[in-house]
This record gives sequence, C-alpha cells and structure tokens, in this order.
Amino acid sequence: MNTQTPTHEILDALIIGAGFSGLYQLYRLREKLGLSVKVMEAGDGVGGTWYWNRYPGARCDSESHVYCYTFSKELTEDWNWSERYPGPGEIVAYLNHVTDRFDLRRSIEFGARVAGARFDEENNCWDVELASGKHYRARFLITAVGCISSANIPDIEGLDSFAGEWFHTGQWPHDGVSFDGKRVGQIGTGSTGIQAAPVIAETASHLTVFQRTANYSVPARNRALTDEDRMTHKRDASIIRELTRGNTNGHGWRISEQNALETSPEDRKLIYEKAWETGGLKFRSSFADLLASKQANETAASFIKEKIRQIVKNPETAASLADIDHPYAAKRPPIDTHYFETFNKDNVTLVDLAKTPISKINRDGLVCQDIGANGSFLEILHQLDTIVFATGYDAITGTLLRMDIRGRDELTLREAWSSGPRNHLGLQVDGFPNLFMVTGPGSPSVLTNMPAAIEQHVEWISECIAYMLEHEHTTIESPGASAEWWVKEVNDAANATLLPKVKHSWYLGANVPGKPRVFMPYAGGLDRYRDICQQVANDSYRGFVFDR
Repeated sequence: MNTQTPTHEILDALIIGAGFSGLYQLYRLREKLGLSVKVMEAGDGVGGTWYWNRYPGARCDSESHVYCYTFSKELTEDWNWSERYPGPGEIVAYLNHVTDRFDLRRSIEFGARVAGARFDEENNCWDVELASGKHYRARFLITAVGCISSANIPDIEGLDSFAGEWFHTGQWPHDGVSFDGKRVGQIGTGSTGIQAAPVIAETASHLTVFQRTANYSVPARNRALTDEDRMTHKRDASIIRELTRGNTNGHGWRISEQNALETSPEDRKLIYEKAWETGGLKFRSSFADLLASKQANETAASFIKEKIRQIVKNPETAASLADIDHPYAAKRPPIDTHYFETFNKDNVTLVDLAKTPISKINRDGLVCQDIGANGSFLEILHQLDTIVFATGYDAITGTLLRMDIRGRDELTLREAWSSGPRNHLGLQVDGFPNLFMVTGPGSPSVLTNMPAAIEQHVEWISECIAYMLEHEHTTIESPGASAEWWVKEVNDAANATLLPKVKHSWYLGANVPGKPRVFMPYAGGLDRYRDICQQVANDSYRGFVFDR
C-alpha cells in the first residue's frame, strides 16, 4: 500500500465499533497477528449496544455465564458476575475490564463516528472518513457495529409539537430519566417495552402502554448469583465453552430432542410448567419441533396465552395481551420480570392500537382514532408528560447502511443491497474487497447468544487475514455467484422453520417502512454455520476470490 497525503493515518486494519465484536477483533489482529489496528467508536466509551441501551429495566436475555468471552481462561477466572441476567452497567463494566486487562484502550478512538468509507482501487485499501473530517487508510475494513444499534423512531405526525419530553430506548440519556409524578406513554411491546414497562410503572403517576402487536413473554426468573454458582461456572468453563460453540443457539443448553406432538398432553403440560418456573429463553428448548411445526408451536403458544389470562385480572386487557398473531419464538421471544403483572396496577392502562390506532401527536399527548356507533371517526386524546418509544431498531443492516460505504466503481452498499442484503456467509459483499462484517446479515447473529457467534466470526476473519498475509494476497472478495448460493442457503434454512411466516418481524425488516422484506439471519444453527465456514476455510477459502 502506497503512502498517501500526510492527512491520512495508515493502518493495516480499521474496525468500526467498540462492543463485544470490535474489542475481540482488535485483540486478535493486534496481539495475535501483530497488525497496526485502530477501532473507531462513536460513543465516549466501550460497550457497543450496551453503551447506548440503558433504558429502565434493560437487561441481557442470555445468562451471564455465557454472555461473555471464552477465549481467555484467565479472564473467566478473574471476573465475577452478580446476577443471572446482567444489566447494562455490569456488561459495560465487564467490557471495560476486558479493555484494560488486554491494554486495548490505546488502540481505540472514542467520539469517532464513521461518516463513510471508499475503496481505493489503485492502492487496494479503504479510505475511511470520520464525521470530524479526519481520514484513515486501511488495507482491511471490519464492521463491528452490532445488529440492534440503529434506533427506529416511527414517523408520527406532530411529534415536534409535543410539549413534553420524548425518548427512544436505544438512545437513552446516560444520566437517566425521572418519571416521578409523570403521565408516561410507552409505544411498543417488544423485548424492550416488556422490560421497560414494569420499571416505569414503579414511579410514574400513570403509565399508558400503547400495544402495536401483542407478544409472548416468559418470566426471566432473574436472581443474584451465589458463590456456589460462580464457582460452578468457573469450574465447568471449558465444558460450557464447548457447549456454546457446538450447539444450535450458542446458549448453555441444548434443545430437547423430544417432539411436542409425540408427547401426551399431560406430560407436555408438566414440561411447560417446569420450563415456566425455570424461566428464561430455555423455555423455547422444551421441544424439538416448536419452530418446525405450526401444530407443535400451538401447544407452546396456547400454554403462554393461558398464563397471560391467568395473571392479568382485567378480562379485556388480558384478551388484548393474549391476542397474539404469530407463532411462539418466530419473533425474538422476550423474557420479563413481572410484565403481565404490571397491568394489574391501578396506574397502568393498556391501549390496543389494533382497535384504536395512533393518528397523530399533539402538544398534549397521543391522539388515537376510534370508530363511533354511527361509523364516524372519533379522536381520543391520551394526555402525557413523557413519551417513550420502545419501537426497536433498524436491525442488522441499519447501521451499515447509514454509513456511506462505497466499493469498486463507487458502488454504494445501499445500492448493492437495494433488494436485500446479498453477501457470502454473512461475511463479505461482492464488489467490496477486504471488507468484513462481524455478525452481519446472513449469519446466525440475533438467533443465537451473541458472544458465541461473535467469537466464531472474529476468529474466522482473523484466520482468513493470516492466510492472506502468509500467501501474500492483496485482496479478498466474494463474487456474485457465491452470494447467490449463500442467499439460497439462508432462505432454505429460514423456510424450514416458522420464522419467515411472521408479518411484523424485524428479522424481516418489517418494522422499518420501505425496507426490503428479506429474512436476514441464518436460521440453520450456529453449529452448522460454524462447520460450513470451517469447510470453506479448509478448502483454501472456496467461494472467495483473491487478488481479483
């Protein structure tokens, strides 16, 4: 690579994002390969998704003993988690510990938002521009921007006229928000809204939850970890590592081999009851056929809906909360701490937007529409002091497309993905040499415990770069034929399940107006995906092209 103007700092690799992905990628390239590497992080600290997501009730839905790195035995030994499901503060503290333990901070530039990146074909490198105007040149560009990091704020007429405060859960103020004595409206009842509502209701004078889509949820059963818990997790660390790296979902448990439809109704109910009491995402592992058979899935769906009707005292509210239009776990399955119980409080109201949709926001609050007895439209004003948008994210591709990334012949990533995110193995895009994505579209990512998926991706990318250096290759990219093959694999894997059957799933981008409806994550399992990637690497990176 030729040295250009002195306004460009020259690197071997530039990484975007200082969360789980970016930190481990930095460690692997700098410490294991000896490359000159820098991480560009838009925030003022490490943490990635957890740096921004600090909304009330925010908590990881993977258990803490698997929501961590496994590459260092010493790191496992010297960190102690406090709860079964860690919150943002503890996760950020953990990532700061990792950063300092491995001296990564000196290679991270904070407050450095990447505005764009352009592949320089003459010099076979990436020219990366920050929002500040600063430029870097790097042979390899690696995006580690996370899958749920671009807030999705719905375009509702009149938001600018609202006299109160409004917040999005994905852009929460770090100094917190007080709801004391406030009339709060929360829009959204996905994983985020289900976590936030019980906490907001504790101090708000009144909380109105505006439900766009009814959702399943299973109790998290969060609790403080005991010394015995921690000792067991450390003693069994190598077993846990092999388990998370070798199963479908990257969690510390396997999906049962027993089928719901081959189990008697009495035994099936006992299994669901036990899973309900255990709590957490493990509920979805109760039977092998829950995502393969609509009839099998209905057994789990009916069980949870009945639990909702048992918990919620108001029959009309319970009916709305249980009026769920999709199979269980076909959307990301939330886990909660007293979510349904929250609707038994006197200061909490549910508004079912399927019956009375939001028409606008005005100075005083949210205005919904209802149909009167004579068929005329009636306006219902919900007076509010604060609005909380728990409306999710432009997931998986959103952050990537908000940057101006240009490959060969000035092709933008947005143009390349105009019909959906075509790529090879979720790792590389045709026409974008030496650009790697960590847990990008087409990889298992959000269908798994993320750190397990991240470690696999980072290690594969690092080994690929090491292979290039050893064989003196300048560039690597994936031709269109490889992307076509992988898109078919992703679609085939999804179509073998109930996952693509959901109308409003963010797995399909359906929560973002104008976004192509394409099932984005790979649903064939982390274990199968790992095997495919390893086979490709063993076959001299079959499907990739060097030095095009």
